Amino acid sequence: MTTDTTTKDTTVGQTVLDARGVTMRFGGLTAVRDVNLTVNSGEIVGLIGPNGAGKTTFFNCLTGLYIPTEGEVRYKGTVLPPKSFKVTAAGIARTFQNIRLFANMTVLENVLVGRHTRTKEGFWSAVLRGPGFHKAEAASRERAMELLEFVGLEKKADHLARNLPYGEQRKLEIARALASEPGLLLLDEPTAGMNPQETRATEELVFAIRDKGIAVLVIEHDMRFIFNLCDRVAVLVQGQKLIEGDSATVQGDERVIAAYLGEPFENAPGEEEVAEVEAAEAKAEATTDAAPGKENDR
Repeated sequence: MTTDTTTKDTTVGQTVLDARGVTMRFGGLTAVRDVNLTVNSGEIVGLIGPNGAGKTTFFNCLTGLYIPTEGEVRYKGTVLPPKSFKVTAAGIARTFQNIRLFANMTVLENVLVGRHTRTKEGFWSAVLRGPGFHKAEAASRERAMELLEFVGLEKKADHLARNLPYGEQRKLEIARALASEPGLLLLDEPTAGMNPQETRATEELVFAIRDKGIAVLVIEHDMRFIFNLCDRVAVLVQGQKLIEGDSATVQGDERVIAAYLGEPFENAPGEEEVAEVEAAEAKAEATTDAAPGKENDR
């Protein structure tokens, strides 16, 4: 992995993400309830919680896949539009819990797809393939190769994405997200299914991303990974933020321990409500995955 000299905004303390009162209901069921969360420049923030806690639903609200029932999401002070491609263009990129690569495209082509929000060449330029188009295409390929070198995949640029080992597919998805030049990167379970060596490599990669001036918000079930990585950690339990603080504060909170052990605490939801939330999230995810064009994203 090499250092990229691309200039980034590294203003310490600038609020990059400001989610206020985010609530998401599916029918009469509330999956996320009145969640407030900020991420500042130079920070890595973790979002944890038991299964069915609403973590991915919250991510989907942040990135325009869902329109929150209540609340608003701001990026650098501006309310985000409720369209995922506009959120990406604004400066927020994400990866998914289930890898969504273009399996029959090459590694390089996958990263080039991520560049489309930052290219200015229009329809006629692409059709006529004039000097402007070729210049933009060359610049995009150069940047894509820089990103592949950054994640350690430059030697596999011409390989089909489907032929990469699982851990490298995760790296490729991160490289594709970075291709949109985000100021905030959202990672949804980036170490799921990885061995300890791959997990450690991912940790180093996330630190390197932060060092470029890109703020990071990460969902993860690997507590060692989260507490080693993050400046702050927020805990969701059945759609509500239970606590937020540094690693020591969160690890020592009895309510967090109880939630992960499955023990009830004051005002905790029952098993039936937990199951309903999980079912609603799964149905919503299936609807998103079934949207036109999604069937070839894997």
